[in-house]
Amino acid sequence: MSSDELIWRIAGGSGDGIDSTSQNFAKALMRSGLDVFTHRHYPSRIRGGHTYVEIRAADHEVQSRGDGYNFLLSLGDSFARNPQEEAYYGNEEIKPLSENLDDLREGGIIVYDEGLISDEDIEAIDLEARAEENDWHVFPMDLRGLAREHGREVMRNTAGVGVTAALLDMDLEHIEDLMSDAMGGDVLESNLEILHEAYETTREEYEFEHDLRVPEGSHETEQALLSGSNAIAYGAIDAGCRFISGYPMTPWTDVFTILSQNFPDMGGISEQVEDEIAAAALAVGASHAGVKAMSGSSGGGFALMSEPLGLAEMTETPVVLIEAMRAGPSTGMPTKPEQADLEHVLYTSQGDSQRVVFAPGNIEEAYEQTRLAFDIAWDYQIPAIIVYDQKLSGENTNVDVEFFDRDVSPDLGSTLTEAELREAAHDNSGKFKRFNYEDAENGVASRSIPGQKGGRYLATGNEHSPVGHISEDPDNRVAQMDRRLEKLESIREELDEERESTQTYFGDETAEYGIITWGSSQGAVEEAVSRLNENGHSVKGLSVSDMMPFPEAEVTDFLESVDEALVVEMNATAQFRGLLQKELGRFGEKLTSLLKYNGNPFEPAEIVEGYEVNLADEDREPTAQVRIEPAAGD
Repeated sequence: MSSDELIWRIAGGSGDGIDSTSQNFAKALMRSGLDVFTHRHYPSRIRGGHTYVEIRAADHEVQSRGDGYNFLLSLGDSFARNPQEEAYYGNEEIKPLSENLDDLREGGIIVYDEGLISDEDIEAIDLEARAEENDWHVFPMDLRGLAREHGREVMRNTAGVGVTAALLDMDLEHIEDLMSDAMGGDVLESNLEILHEAYETTREEYEFEHDLRVPEGSHETEQALLSGSNAIAYGAIDAGCRFISGYPMTPWTDVFTILSQNFPDMGGISEQVEDEIAAAALAVGASHAGVKAMSGSSGGGFALMSEPLGLAEMTETPVVLIEAMRAGPSTGMPTKPEQADLEHVLYTSQGDSQRVVFAPGNIEEAYEQTRLAFDIAWDYQIPAIIVYDQKLSGENTNVDVEFFDRDVSPDLGSTLTEAELREAAHDNSGKFKRFNYEDAENGVASRSIPGQKGGRYLATGNEHSPVGHISEDPDNRVAQMDRRLEKLESIREELDEERESTQTYFGDETAEYGIITWGSSQGAVEEAVSRLNENGHSVKGLSVSDMMPFPEAEVTDFLESVDEALVVEMNATAQFRGLLQKELGRFGEKLTSLLKYNGNPFEPAEIVEGYEVNLADEDREPTAQVRIEPAAGD
C-alpha cells in the first residue's frame, strides 16, 4: 500500500447506519478529486452483528481493496444481542473494535465511541499495549453522548465523520453538501451541529502526532459512485429490457430493486412473485410475448430456475438471467463473497444444454457484458447468464459519467416482421416453421411473436418438429440438436471476429509467467501483477469473462506464451481451473491454483505472496488464509 492513500474503515452493528454513512463519505472523497473503492462486510442479520465498510481513496486509480487499512472508526454495536463476554457469541458490543485490530496497519488511527465501549472493554482486549506495540494513535470520543446532546443517538455516525475529518485535516464542504442533499429541516440542522461540534472538539482536545492525511487529487470529468449491481441494472435498461421478475435473495436483490425503482418511469414492468421457479418462468413468458425480459437470483434460488432455463433453451426463447454467487452450499454464508457457483451456472438444467455465460470483473464490464448478453440472447434465441458475486455486487467505485452515454438498443434481434413472415416457410396447415432446420443460418431459425399474422406455431418443452409438434423421430432429433449446438460455435466466432474481446489483459506481453483469473478477483490480480513486476518478476495477467462459449483461442495464446500460470479464484474446488483443463487439457501441467474461501475477497498482497511461494520458488508457506493446489503431475 502506498503512502499517498487513505483506507478508512467504519465499523458498527447492522442497523447503525454503517452503509449509508460510508456511502456519503466515499462520495465526499470522490468529489474532492480522489478515486475511491469500497469493500463491504456484513452479517446475515437484520439488526446487530459486526459490520464494516472499507473505503480506499487515492490520487490514482484504485481497482481493489487494499492490504489492511490505516484508519478505524469504531462505533461499537448498539444492537448487540448480548454484551456479556461469556455469552455464546461473546461480547458483540465491542466486536466492531476488537475484530478489526488485526488488519490495522502500523501507525494507524483508531477512533472509538467511549459512550458505548467501556474502559473495562478496552482493558479486556489489551488495546493500550497493542497500540504501543503497533504505534497506533488512539482517540476515544463520546460520540453517543454528543449525538444525544444535539439530536438522536443514531446520529453518532455523523459525529464519527466529524472526528475523522478533523484528524485527517479534511475540509467539511463536500460532507455538508451531501448532508444537505439527503436531508432537511431539523434533521439536517441537528446533523450539521453534531458534525461541527465533533470536528471542533477533536481539534481542541487532541494534538495530532500522526502524519495520515487525505490525499489531494482532481478529476478531469464528472464522476459517479456506482456498484456492480448499478452497472448491471443500467446495462439492462440500455439494452431495452422492460420486464423483470424475481424473488428477493442476497445479493441478487440489489439489481432487482434498482430496476424495480426505475421501470415505472420508462414503461417497464417489475413483478415480485412467490418463488424463483415462477420468476424465471414469468421472464420466459414475457420474452415469448415479445418484450426483452430478465430474471435472476442467488445460488439456492437459481437452482430452482433450472427447469425454466431448460424450457427457454428448448423453445429457443431469449432471456437474460442473473446469478449472484454467495458462499454455499445450501444457505452457507449468504452475505459473503465466493466464486463457487461456476459449475452450477454452466451445467444446471438437464440434457445437452446451450446457454451463454459472462462473468464481468469490474463495474464497466458489468455494464458492457449485460448489454452484450441481451444482444446475443435475442440474436441467437438463447438464454444468457451474467454470473457475479457479492463483492462485485456491493463494492462501489467511481466511474466516468460519460461512460454511460450510449444509445438504447430495443431491437428484438432475429424476430421477423409480418411482411417477412409472409415470405417465410409454412407447412400445409399454415403454421409457421419456427424451428426450421433446413435454412437456419448460424443455427438460428427465424422467430415470430404471438399476435403476428402468419406467425402461429407451437412452443413445447418436448423435442419438436419445425412447426413445434412433439416429435421423437431420430432424424428430426439429430437435425434439431445439431442446429441448436451450432449456435454456440457461431456465437464464439462472432465474439472472436466481430466484437471487441471481453477478456482483460495486464502486464508486459513478453512476461515469462502468468496469473489467470475470472470475475471479481480481477482488480486484486491486476494490482498484484503490477507489484510483482515492480519487484523484479516477469509476470502478466489475464482475466477471463467468457465462460460459455469458452474463448479457446485467446486463452490458448496466453498459456502458450508463459512457462507457468497461477489460477486465482475464490472457491475451494478450483472450478475455473477445472474449466480451463476441460477445455484445454494439454496445459494442465502449467496450472497451479491459489484458492481463498474464508468469506473475504483477495487482497493484492495475498496474490503477490501466492505467486512468490508457488512460481518464484521461495521456500516458505503463505501467511494468508489461502490454499495452494499444485499443477497436475506435481
